[in-house]
Amino acid sequence: MNFKGLKPIVYAGREVWPLIEGGKGVAATNHASSGAWAAAGGIGTVSAVNADSYDADGNIIPQVYHGATRKDRHQELIEYGIAGGVEQVRRAWEIAGGKGAININVLWEMGGAQAVLEGVLEKTRGMVSGVTCGAGMPYKLAEIAQRYNVHYLPIVSSARAFRALWKRSYHKVAELLGAVVYEDPWRAGGHNGLSNAEDPTKPEDPYPRVKALRETMRAEGVSEDVPIVMAGGVWALREWNDWIDNPELGLVAFQFGTRPLLTQESPIPQAWKDLLRTIEPGDVLLHRFSPTGFYSSAVRNPFLRSLEERSHRQIPYSRVEAGEHTVQLDVGVKGRNFWVAPRDLERARGWAAQGFTEALKTPDDTVVFVTPEERNMIRKDQTDCMGCLSHCGFSSWKDHDDYTTGRLADPRSFCIQKALQGAIHGEPLDKNLVFAGHAAYRFKTDPFYSNNFTPTVKELVDRILTGD
Repeated sequence: MNFKGLKPIVYAGREVWPLIEGGKGVAATNHASSGAWAAAGGIGTVSAVNADSYDADGNIIPQVYHGATRKDRHQELIEYGIAGGVEQVRRAWEIAGGKGAININVLWEMGGAQAVLEGVLEKTRGMVSGVTCGAGMPYKLAEIAQRYNVHYLPIVSSARAFRALWKRSYHKVAELLGAVVYEDPWRAGGHNGLSNAEDPTKPEDPYPRVKALRETMRAEGVSEDVPIVMAGGVWALREWNDWIDNPELGLVAFQFGTRPLLTQESPIPQAWKDLLRTIEPGDVLLHRFSPTGFYSSAVRNPFLRSLEERSHRQIPYSRVEAGEHTVQLDVGVKGRNFWVAPRDLERARGWAAQGFTEALKTPDDTVVFVTPEERNMIRKDQTDCMGCLSHCGFSSWKDHDDYTTGRLADPRSFCIQKALQGAIHGEPLDKNLVFAGHAAYRFKTDPFYSNNFTPTVKELVDRILTGD
């Protein structure tokens, strides 16, 4: 099949390849990878989610929290986030050398998102071309972009989500809409925007969904110069040939999140790069354990498997004898007000006999059974919370008003800050969260990576431009 090839597009007043590096949070994309992507003529994306800062010797500054309260630690988190984001943008800008463009990426649902975003943009004027933002409904993104005169690129998973954002606020700042990123909720790594109407086990073809997005954009009067960025599952452009120069879809660009992980400039540890070469189809799991409440996709490693198993060791209970809850739970809990079904009592006794002797209450009137070590770790992680999310299911933190979600902390989840910081900064991968897109299994079969070849970002971009 003949590959049509890509033409450069004009973005932020400069000619660039319509190739975007996906912004992977908590330091998994940094100045080295995004600066190199821009230097290769594309749009590099610095992650402004818990970005790393450096000391005078160039060593990463560990993000240690000293505040006595969550609110104090949350303020420290914002300060770390601004300092790291600014440092990463400045370094990326230098590496890019005036080529390509530099975007920054934030998650609207991260704790202090607006303060971090404004703090970074304030100190990097003239360096940042645009802000990509998803994970939630970032209505304020357009007005923030207008204040700092940068483009904004909302990440959506449906035409409906874009229409809601456009009607509520984006139509007022139409001229700075840089692109609309369609992130496929079944194929992308990290957090995904699956709605309640969509089945996580039944991936939908992205073409009709992106066509519907373009139709919505046209109906709302959005300029044809605004590209739609296909994100999630993009590997070889040859496979997207019928999307290129397609009048139904209009101008399209492509985002690569997973492939840039395995480059020489990628900041992830060598063990993570080695792991990517071993992934098989089905090894990336779309799961619901994230404390954000969103689905997310990560490598199904021992850490994720332990969360799956923890969720399976779960039974419903009631505070009074009612319905099928006719017997009292006599393992894992203190007190007598835990009524359960007889078959669940037998299961609970079985788990306790295996060492899962501690029952922890969830917000859904169930208890999960864990070992004493797991219980101690869960309690410590909940106590140490520094408010890295705007709403956290694991710790019940909320970053505004009365600082609580009002729901019981959920022991079926985990501290996502700790799990992502651990993965990127060299802690054992099997005990941490390793995000990846669902196409990661292709590292093993793509001849480009044979004989342990690890390309530079420039070599990867050149390869992508051939269609492979």
